[in-house]
Amino acid sequence: MRHVLPLGEDPAVDLDAALLWTHAAATTGLAGLAWVVQLVVYPAFRVVGASPVWPALHAHHTRAMASVVTLPWAVQGLTLAALLLRRPAGTTLPLLALTGVLAATTVVVTAASSVPLHTRLAAGYDDPLARRLVATNWLRTAAWTAGAACSLVLVADGTSSGPADFLG
Repeated sequence: MRHVLPLGEDPAVDLDAALLWTHAAATTGLAGLAWVVQLVVYPAFRVVGASPVWPALHAHHTRAMASVVTLPWAVQGLTLAALLLRRPAGTTLPLLALTGVLAATTVVVTAASSVPLHTRLAAGYDDPLARRLVATNWLRTAAWTAGAACSLVLVADGTSSGPADFLG
């Protein structure tokens, strides 16, 4: 059964479709960002290395990434929580749960590995730490990529319309 949240008289928003599409947009965006970081940004760290520009480059990177990732990551988490609570018609609990596990993996790897490694790299470039950052970031990249695939399957299972069709 579709849950429709009216916005005045007309149009109405199909809340489940809006949640599914918004979650998919946030998660696929994060997956794309993870691939850029994995294949472009982190390898560039090793090119710059222990040069005089390292401290400024790394400080800029950490500030910029925080500003870029915060909103979509929050949207991913909030929409996933809403989807788990609402369980839109056509979606399955196992796929929603897997999507949750993948999202949680990105949080755990970030908190347990990426943040501590970046903290240590902020004190000065160290090639073994940079290599470890690249290696452990594969876990986040894989989790966001698999989460994006799951989110698109959830959209396909839980909607019969395109992203602009949930209005009206």
